[in-house]
Amino acid sequence: MDKWLEAHGTVEQNYGHLLLEQKSKIGQDLVDALRPYFESAHSDARDHFHTQIGISLHPDAVDGPLPVSYPNCLPSKAHRGLFGEVVAGLVTQAYQKEFVGGHEWCVPIFLFREHDDVEKYLWALRFDPTRTREVYGRHGSDFIGIALNAQGEVSRVIAGEAKWRASLTGSVVESLLFGPKEEDENTGEMVRNGRGIWFEVNRDTPVPHGLRQLQRLLEQRDPDGHANAILSIDLAVFGQGPLPGRTNLVLLVGNGAKRREYLDCLIPWEEAPKEYTAPHDLQVVEIILDGGDLLIDKLYASLWQAA
Repeated sequence: MDKWLEAHGTVEQNYGHLLLEQKSKIGQDLVDALRPYFESAHSDARDHFHTQIGISLHPDAVDGPLPVSYPNCLPSKAHRGLFGEVVAGLVTQAYQKEFVGGHEWCVPIFLFREHDDVEKYLWALRFDPTRTREVYGRHGSDFIGIALNAQGEVSRVIAGEAKWRASLTGSVVESLLFGPKEEDENTGEMVRNGRGIWFEVNRDTPVPHGLRQLQRLLEQRDPDGHANAILSIDLAVFGQGPLPGRTNLVLLVGNGAKRREYLDCLIPWEEAPKEYTAPHDLQVVEIILDGGDLLIDKLYASLWQAA
């Protein structure tokens, strides 16, 4: 990460802002370095989807290449959404000391199998490789991480909104944060509809639904290793134990605007934005790339392809 990105972070009370600027060109070395983390992030969903559509991952199970291979065969637009969500986990783990609160975050599993439209897409593609289309986005938190206490119980959760955009201009970010423009019924003017990231983050439930999804996946994949974490989530959901503390993460990643200057931020870093009204800690991460589209294409084409 240090070779790829230059970090500039601040923390003021319950607000953290981290600007990550690309400082080296995107090349094969970076793709090779990122590949293991991305394969690990997608491995649970890959096992799940391939089992669901009836394609074995065993190298001796088929002759020739697989007709469907998650996540490689998804449309490029879907790869960009997935990239942002994986990077949210990567950055949270790599820069946890720079995050607000200094908590020790872990990401035991990603929630990518909780994406019904991907399964439908792969199912159709399995029987007819010509049936390509765009994929609807997954609902709920883009990213969930947890902090564990000495007993292995979930003491805190970080819930993230991760957004990729090819060009992070001011108007693009404004649309992400405040929603797209719509015609005002009274004035006829085009105004933001107010249903952007701040709207979603501010009204989310105290225990994010993604934490329950993570718990169910841990019950299947590692019930013994995360037994106390699983139990503590149950107790919180049923009101029989304390609610875990919460940190909200807003991550924007994409190529810098043409006229952007060094250290320019898209979200104010001095203090938490006034539009953020949730009672929880807020961590903002801005990742400014150059040639990010090429990186994503190369990375997702390489997953499970390297010898």
